[in-house]
Amino acid sequence: MPIYKAPVEDVNFLLNDVFQIDRYDNLAGFSDASSDVREAILGEAAKLAEEVLQPLNRVGDLEGCKRADDGSVTTPKGFKEAFKQVAEGGWLGLSAPTEFGGQGLPVTLSQAVNEFQCSANMAFSMYGGLTMGATAALIVHGSPEQKKTYVSKMVAGEWTGTMNLTEPQCGTDLGMLRTKA
Repeated sequence: MPIYKAPVEDVNFLLNDVFQIDRYDNLAGFSDASSDVREAILGEAAKLAEEVLQPLNRVGDLEGCKRADDGSVTTPKGFKEAFKQVAEGGWLGLSAPTEFGGQGLPVTLSQAVNEFQCSANMAFSMYGGLTMGATAALIVHGSPEQKKTYVSKMVAGEWTGTMNLTEPQCGTDLGMLRTKA
């Protein structure tokens, strides 16, 4: 069975020594992300990726999602429980504003966590990743009513977001998109 080891030391080196992240303490969210907090978050994110998500990677490949005649979809064994663990752990709202139930931490930190999750199990990580993308779009571009209706539920993992796209000449193959200026 493949083993995934999250590169916690490498990420800490990048954040602390290369990017010198502490110099951004004057920006929103950064002052709440001290070195101790970052290390704790990355350590817990690594455990989640290594112990929960990576073991489900093969299960997802073998089982896939199943769509029933009534339109309902069943995810691979263990995915539902893992998503619940991700949601309850606050991972969906790591960088979401606190007013919506998020933790308000820097996106820099949530992207490191996302890297761990994607590396451990790309298929599973799309559930939360697309939700976080939809949440970010709503926070920036949504009306006050849309934000009130959707964002908190998405940050809590009660609702999820998705990306739906298609183009006449390429379906969902973004590499084949044609544009005109």
